[in-house]
Amino acid sequence: MEGESEWKTWSRETVPNVMRIVSTCTTLPHRDLFSLLLVSPCLHQSLLSCSSLWQGIDLREMNNAGARLVAALSMSRYRHVKEINLEFAQDIEDKHLELLKAKCLDSLKNLESLNLNGCQKISDKGIEIITSACPTLKVFSIYWNVRVTDIGIQHLVKNCKRIVDLNLSGCKNISDKSLQLVADNYQELESLNLTRCVKLTDLGLQKILLQCSSLRSLNLYALSSFTDKAYKKISLLTHLKFLDLCGAQNLSDEGLACIAKCKNLVSLNLTWCVRITDAGVIAIAQGCTSLEFLSLFGIVGVTDKCLEALSKFCSNTLTTLDVNGCVGIKADMNIVLSLLIISKDTDVFASRGPHQST
Repeated sequence: MEGESEWKTWSRETVPNVMRIVSTCTTLPHRDLFSLLLVSPCLHQSLLSCSSLWQGIDLREMNNAGARLVAALSMSRYRHVKEINLEFAQDIEDKHLELLKAKCLDSLKNLESLNLNGCQKISDKGIEIITSACPTLKVFSIYWNVRVTDIGIQHLVKNCKRIVDLNLSGCKNISDKSLQLVADNYQELESLNLTRCVKLTDLGLQKILLQCSSLRSLNLYALSSFTDKAYKKISLLTHLKFLDLCGAQNLSDEGLACIAKCKNLVSLNLTWCVRITDAGVIAIAQGCTSLEFLSLFGIVGVTDKCLEALSKFCSNTLTTLDVNGCVGIKADMNIVLSLLIISKDTDVFASRGPHQST
């Protein structure tokens, strides 16, 4: 009787408390959630009945991820999965995606987010297979894949019409043709990452800037081939909040002054934009008064004058300022801090030595 009483107490009090914690802890790792299934039959049943807990599958960096994913999607609890993360699951190949489509098609029809970052064995064929099975996909990420070409992007835009977040970072074999495809098919795109896509030119970027006016995040990190001809059209992105132009060696003050028309910018990375001077930064300070993060790392053409402008127009919002390597800035950092700190703490990085990650 005592054992039965304890079991009833467990079922009545402990299980609901566990469920309350699990349902409110959105960051609970997928593997921990799976481990909870083994605690007791009662908790197992309660967890399985909560469908919202089984809308994501996280196999990041796991071995044998392809077989694991097929096995998971074969279970009834994953019939409504919305997010699959295979980031750096390096054994994933096209054949696994083909098997998924053949065996788990019904489980993929509601998928909204697919992360294939670092899955370097996936080719254009794999993209064709998996995107044809996921018509409701909204977020697609395939960072660091040198096998993907314009053909893969053509399959993506043909099969998935709802993409709003696209990460093509490190896909070095896509060209302006891919950007034309994206621009023509994803006018509602909100986030685009083109880091190190070295074959792109002004022509392709302009297609994006002219047609994807809903962009809120644009990452052009380590792309030195673009010029002001394209940069000036960034001004068309009135909703833009995040812009990474690290290494934009051809960006001039004139181009930056056009970018300053993006009034909603909160994060701007100008690291190694070597042609920029005070004039460009002052234009940004005057136009982007909601700025929270600004990196001027490595720009030798800026001086204390730009700090004065940032103090005047952005001190109520700016929380991080990187002036590492800005040898033209002579002000003592205590003075810089006193200029910028008004309503909140501001981080100022200002060592004159080699760049360190911040």
